[in-house]
Amino acid sequence: MPDAFELNRRNAMLLAAGGVAGTLSPRSAAAQGSTMETTSDTHPLAPGWRRFKVGDAEVTVILDGIRPGEGPFPTFGEDQSQEAVGALMEANLLPPARFANFFHPVLLRLGDELVLVDTGMGAGGRANGMGLLTQRMGQAGFKPGDVTLVVLTHLHGDHIGGLMENGAPVFANARYAVGRTEMDFWTSDEAKNGPRAENAKAVETTVVPLEDKTTFLGDGDQVVPGMTARAAFGHTPGMLAFEVSSAGERLFLMADTFSHFVVSFQRPDWQVRFDQDKTAAAQVRRQFAAMLAEEKVPLLGYHLPFPGFGYVQKDGDAFRFVPETYQTLADG
Repeated sequence: MPDAFELNRRNAMLLAAGGVAGTLSPRSAAAQGSTMETTSDTHPLAPGWRRFKVGDAEVTVILDGIRPGEGPFPTFGEDQSQEAVGALMEANLLPPARFANFFHPVLLRLGDELVLVDTGMGAGGRANGMGLLTQRMGQAGFKPGDVTLVVLTHLHGDHIGGLMENGAPVFANARYAVGRTEMDFWTSDEAKNGPRAENAKAVETTVVPLEDKTTFLGDGDQVVPGMTARAAFGHTPGMLAFEVSSAGERLFLMADTFSHFVVSFQRPDWQVRFDQDKTAAAQVRRQFAAMLAEEKVPLLGYHLPFPGFGYVQKDGDAFRFVPETYQTLADG
């Protein structure tokens, strides 16, 4: 597995030459025992992975795919007018009626554990250019069998779609962890028989079969040493964020709390179509944004522009997302 890059005199020239992300050729990946596909990656953001360190923890963000389309209204700002949302986009130099959604599973090397947080779209997304997790894991130097623990922030299809393929677990050697409240909801009669029945069926076929290898988490539970579950309920009834702590440094994996790098921060109270409890979700956005801004702790957002890594800055009664540039690289 390639070492994480750290900026110092040894590799400053490498970074200047564009070597921060790096990608393995099929030959070099094969030499590392990778199962990557050998087809050319023509994705607009190829090679589609980034690696950095938080203390001693190694973090690799994988771009499972991008979904462009109309928006962000009404997905974001559902309770606003299309004109108001479009004006906010234009004020941020974005198209008023088009946007792109990103999907970012994350690999964490924490001691002897290789933890995968969320699994992307899986095979069901590949016809639309998504479901690239395992291919890009190979390019980054990992095999599915290397993963020791799969942690699920919540159980929407774009987070659990990569768990199974052809009826078998993709991460065959892994244990699993998911929020107890989240699992209870998606296996309930309410979920199975209500407007979310299709997602509940996906949970039944992809998550429930793994239950005998699954640990159920609550707020404040240690997932593994250096990783703690934090309640972020609202988007779904039991969604969890995760705090990573290592050698005095911290990172929050925020799942879908912040799903648009403008709206979620600059207008945290605007409703989001896919938030199940819209009031609770807005409260959680404000709560975490205020904490992250005050404590200057970086975050990863599953749907933010790749690689979804940055900081929150207070801006009047709201906030701004500040993408990471070289803050982590410049340490040391």
